[in-house]
Amino acid sequence: MTNVLQLLAVTISILLLVLVLELVRRKKLTEEYSFVWIVSALALLGIALGRRMIDAFAIAIGIYYPPAVLLLMLVLFVFVAALSFSVVVSRQRQQIERLIEDTALMDLQLRELRAAQASTADVNADASRPGHADDAPSAS
Repeated sequence: MTNVLQLLAVTISILLLVLVLELVRRKKLTEEYSFVWIVSALALLGIALGRRMIDAFAIAIGIYYPPAVLLLMLVLFVFVAALSFSVVVSRQRQQIERLIEDTALMDLQLRELRAAQASTADVNADASRPGHADDAPSAS
């Protein structure tokens, strides 16, 4: 990697890291999601700074074309990010289902309370009417 290309890669990695931190600061990105992006930006920075490490790692694992390691790392990052987001989505789905159940139970309780209140109001209205059966003298 030439010095200019390496400098460009470092600059882009730092800009990505700053962007993620700024999105978290502005509450546009939650901390839960930001972790994956911060780790990815730091990994990109490490890759940009450590070309010799990548070459040595590639040879150590039997890859004779070191840029192929970058592709392997990219696939790994995408896999980790997708897995992380799947965990978050699964957790949110469980929370939504729980909220739907709670809402249904509260709706049922509200309907029961309104029905009880309406029947109590009907009984009170009947009792206050003149000529009600309870007010009539008994025939005994």
